[in-house]
Amino acid sequence: MKTSRASDEAVADLLASWAPAQRWFAHKGVAVHVQRIERTPLDEGGVAQLVALTVRTGEDSPEGHDAPRTVYSVPISVRPAPDPDLAAALIGELPDVDGSPAWVYDGPHDPTWTRALLTLVAAQEGAGSRTFGVNGHSAEGGLPVPTAARTKVLTGEQSNTSIVVSADAGETPLIAKVFRVLSAGDNPDVVVQTALADAGCARVPRPAGWVDGRWTGPDGSAAAGHLAHVTEFLAGSQDAWRVATAAVGAGEDFTGQARELGRATAEVHAVLAAELPTEPATPERLAAVADGLLERVAWACTAVPQLHGVAAAARERVEAVRHVQDAPALQRVHGDYHLGQVLHSRARGWVLLDFEGEPLRPLAERSVPDLALRDVAGMLRSFDYAASTVPEPGPWGPDCRTAFLDGYTAVAGTDPRTGGRAVLLAALELDKALYEVVYEARNRPDWLRIPLDAVHRLLGSDPS
Repeated sequence: MKTSRASDEAVADLLASWAPAQRWFAHKGVAVHVQRIERTPLDEGGVAQLVALTVRTGEDSPEGHDAPRTVYSVPISVRPAPDPDLAAALIGELPDVDGSPAWVYDGPHDPTWTRALLTLVAAQEGAGSRTFGVNGHSAEGGLPVPTAARTKVLTGEQSNTSIVVSADAGETPLIAKVFRVLSAGDNPDVVVQTALADAGCARVPRPAGWVDGRWTGPDGSAAAGHLAHVTEFLAGSQDAWRVATAAVGAGEDFTGQARELGRATAEVHAVLAAELPTEPATPERLAAVADGLLERVAWACTAVPQLHGVAAAARERVEAVRHVQDAPALQRVHGDYHLGQVLHSRARGWVLLDFEGEPLRPLAERSVPDLALRDVAGMLRSFDYAASTVPEPGPWGPDCRTAFLDGYTAVAGTDPRTGGRAVLLAALELDKALYEVVYEARNRPDWLRIPLDAVHRLLGSDPS
């Protein structure tokens, strides 16, 4: 088959107009300028390609400071003729460098692209050039990787793109997650899940492999890190958000499931503390945590006018973190824990997903030890959101919070509601609620009352 050779410049122009409208593009509503484009083929024919697209978002300041730069991973397939089966995934048609046209498609929707990615993982091969190259790796003792299976892109994701790889009889279905924002360093989703699986923890999907690579970073220097992660797909499972909201909508008790979820969370935390590095909670380390929480208070109270009146009380709450005497050691955590990050499997019970951490935090920050209570706080906030999906949930939310904490305590051996842990948990739950206030104000203003009410409840203030 003839291979199209659309020029880098033409592809860059096409992606600059298409990418900002995609869910995974983080810089919506600002000017976008392509700073650099690097392309590498994933297959011999050059149909399946991966693009590292460096964009400058916003305008340079009058003082001459450069606008922020971000490197996005953009999978594409480039074909010399249109493919009717991929019509919905068409990005655009381009002139080829020798005068013949090229059709560019959104790669994850093209089975050819996914097969090329899986082939790299299964064969543990590399592709690309010295400056932009990729390498596939099979997990030691991991699941086999089929390279000719049916594929389907999951909808609803925001920061990444996941492709379900269907399996033949006797094979395990997989899911390939393509990381969209490229950051130098190891992605915690790969590192943490692999460590848990290697330790025999059944609370995470089993790994199959991953793809890493090298590209040019935002500042022009060489960068390297993970590009994609391939794991077990738990067919027939339901995410905890759907299970929980169905229960609250039907007025059904969810405390048993919440208690088991607390136990599962504590199990994962215990394995992470045993398998990955920890840090003692020294006064200096707690002071650094408090400083970070204060930055969030300042950021949120500046961004959302409705928070101006609680700024002083919020600062007082997080300042208390500095004086905790019995804080647990810091360890690797989930980092962005909520009901949507957990699946319920009939065979395995609760299974935790997506260990990347909070998307807005730099990758380097998401990879350092943190307080495990941050995950606990995140799940408590998620119960609050689930309860808010009905007009009158009654005690559903508080009952689930209590049950979750009871289950966590039963496995962890210490109660997050007592001693210095209670101070830490209160500050971390407030921190999460402040993040939610800013997110909702910017993206879903109709939901703003949920975290705003939580902030006032956590601070004991009057929401009026």
